[in-house]
Parts: sequence; structure tokens; C-alpha cells
Amino acid sequence: MSASRHSLDRRQFLKNGLLGVAGAGALAAVPAVLKAEPQTAVPPAGKTAARDFIIRPLGKTGIKLPVVSMGVMNSNNENLIQAALDGGIVHLDTAHGYQRGTNEVVIGKVLKGRVRDSYFLATKVPGEPQDRRTGTFTEETKAGPFLEKFDLSLRRLGLDYVDILYLHNVTARQAVLFEPLMSALEKVKKEGKARFIGVTSHQNEHEVIRAAVEAKIYDVVLSGYNFRKTNLPELDAAIADAVKAGLGIIAMKTQAGAFWDREKTQPINMKAALKWALSNPNITTAVPGMTTFDQLTLNLQAMTDIILTEEEKAALKLGAEKNGPGLYCQGCEACLPQCPNNLPIPSLMRSFMYAYGYRNLGAAYDLVASLGVGPNPCTDCAGCRVKCALGFDVRERATDIARILAAPAEFFG
Repeated sequence: MSASRHSLDRRQFLKNGLLGVAGAGALAAVPAVLKAEPQTAVPPAGKTAARDFIIRPLGKTGIKLPVVSMGVMNSNNENLIQAALDGGIVHLDTAHGYQRGTNEVVIGKVLKGRVRDSYFLATKVPGEPQDRRTGTFTEETKAGPFLEKFDLSLRRLGLDYVDILYLHNVTARQAVLFEPLMSALEKVKKEGKARFIGVTSHQNEHEVIRAAVEAKIYDVVLSGYNFRKTNLPELDAAIADAVKAGLGIIAMKTQAGAFWDREKTQPINMKAALKWALSNPNITTAVPGMTTFDQLTLNLQAMTDIILTEEEKAALKLGAEKNGPGLYCQGCEACLPQCPNNLPIPSLMRSFMYAYGYRNLGAAYDLVASLGVGPNPCTDCAGCRVKCALGFDVRERATDIARILAAPAEFFG
């Protein structure tokens, strides 16, 4: 996006009538549903004739959602979130740790006074402590702190319940099936503090999805899914089996890092990337991050049209051929046994993407700080033995992003 296009604000956004997605007069007809079964997020017929949203069921939850939702991770702009909801987006996705908790506070301000069944909200809480290299929990991982964090999230949001509570950022079967946290999630659901429960995964997604099916308690999985994935056969098969078992699948990281380069001179065609992910009919909805009204406008257009044009297909293919590996780590874990220092390389690479692709230094700092690697993780090695499957210079990126720990934490909060 050019600097001039970033100047589009909420007033211009409304004046433009969502660039053909809906007229300004239709914005007052926010979806007042999500009540009785079968539940749906589609505005009542006749009130929003300008809209023809593509909607899909969320597993066996009885909920139907538009194919585009809003990932609020990087946005603290109340006007942008309001415009998304006014424009027809129903589902907002946040987390306990986003922007050090202030993301939930901002969303709470936006939602105050809105009819509760006019929006669908998910938040996420990680299980801790967690071995970031193996993705497993230990005997020290207790339900108490998890539940306390979730209760704090509810207070920040100003809500009695959320629609989905996720166990956040799990990468191993053991974590999905970890009994203390499964019991905590079931407790939250039984108490009515979350209508549905699920897990999220940034890597090894197919194993996580299959474990979620095996557990038989989860309603939803939020999974990394994009056109850059190298494990698509395994991932698509796991998703298809999960849908057959009644789970709802929501896609994240659909833009694969947003930029091909750390200098942010080569943007990925984000509309094409989003439409690519939604071309899988087993994906209920996607939660692309949005920080500008331009991005919101493009994403709203995908709510009515997910057919990739030949130009869009070519743009994704050419971008990959021209720009190499990009910023998105696949999380394939092929690197892990190669590193003599046992570094959590996929998480370091994801931190690198947060910093250079999203410009979210707070998220990058928090993730690196949670890994326990220190500011110089590679100094013990004269040369790097790790050969990344995508061609990342692992040593260069790990050393680069670990520098962020030299800055005080309060710089990012």
C-alpha cells in the first residue's frame, strides 16, 4: 500500500459506500442474529439487498459466518474495528496477549453498546509453561493461571462470555490432549463463559487438527493456512477429516507474511492470497489482519467474490518465483534436529515475520522473550549447520530478531 492510500479514513470509507460492497444506507443494518438455531451471520433478507455475502457453517456449532472475518492483532484503531462491523464483518479475533492486553480493551470499547448477538468474538489464552521447541506442556503447566488469564480477558472485553475460547499456539499432539487444560476449557464452556472451545496452531497444523478430532471436546481449530504452505496435501486431508467429524476450521496467516521482503518494498497480493485460502470450501472463514481502511475495503470485497482471476493466480505465482522464500516460516520443523543449540527456530522465524512483515515489534519482542534464547543465540557456532527447507538464512534471521531483546520491554508496551 502506498503512503497516500493509507490516508483513507472512516469518513471516506463510509462515503465511498464500501466501494460497491454495500451502500452507506445499508450500514445501519448490522447482523442482529447469532441467536436461535440455525444461527447465521447473514443480515436479514430485504434489508441489505446490496450485499450478497458468502457464508459457511462453522462445523456443528450451528453458527454460519461470512467467509471474511477480522484479525485484530495489529490494530488499535477503534474506528477501523467499528467500520469493519458496520461493513458486515461479524467475527472479531483477538487474544489475551495481543498488544499486551490493550487489544482486548480497545475491542471492548468498540463493542460497548452493541447488541451482543450482532457480533461473534474469539480470544485466545496460551498454556504455560510450554517447551517452545517441542511444543509440549509439563507437570508445571496448571489450569489455574490459564483460567485467571481468561477471566482477565473477559474483564478487559467487558463481556460475560466469548463465543470461542482457544488454547493458543499449540504445535504438538500432546499439547492438544493435555488433560489439565482440556478440563479447564470444558469448565469454561460448562459455566457459559465460552460458547465454543478450540485450539490454534502456527506449525505442524495437520497433527494438531487430527489431535483435536481425537480429543472429541473441541468445536473449532484456528489454523495457519496459505498459498505458501508446503504441507498442503497433509493439511488439506486433515482439514477435510476434521470437517467430517464436525469441527469448524478457521484460517489465519492467509497473507503469508504480507510482504516478500523485510524492507517491505514487495507486497504480497493480499486480496489474491485471501481468495486462495477461501477457495477451500472446508475453510469456514479467514481472519486476515487489518490495520488500514484500504485493507478492510479489499477484504470486504472478498466477502462476495472468492473466485481467483487469472491475473491474481499469476500474481501469486510470479511473486513466489521472483522473490524467493519471503517472510513466512512454514513451521515444518525440519530445522530443529539440525541445530546443535536446540533453538526454537520456527518461533524465531515467526518473530522475524512479526517484526518485518507486520511491523508489530511488540508481538515480536514478546514471542522472542518467551523463548529463553537470549540476545545472541548463535554466538556458540562458528557456522550454521541448519539448512532451511525454504532457503531462509536461519543464522542471519535468528541473530537479527534476537537483537530486539537488548531493548527494554517497556519500549514495546
